[in-house]
Amino acid sequence: MVGALCRPLKIIAVDLPDDLINLERDAEEARARMAGLADAEHNAQWKRWREASAAVQGAITAHAKATGENRMSVEMAVKKAVRHETEDPAE
Repeated sequence: MVGALCRPLKIIAVDLPDDLINLERDAEEARARMAGLADAEHNAQWKRWREASAAVQGAITAHAKATGENRMSVEMAVKKAVRHETEDPAE
């Protein structure tokens, strides 16, 4: 019954506070800054990206818990809001 395990996720409208959008935007910008870096510079930027990513993930979890919304739906809405507002900054 593999099909039973592959249920599509229902995407719902989620009201997002600006702080979630800003944290995700910061994480995406930190990720984009890794392009073209090598060695110590890349490692330092990777650490900044991981810290920014951890911050946004924690904020998403807290928001979902506080509002009773599905955490995955909140994360998907945040990513969609940030990644679709402009082209990928790494390109």
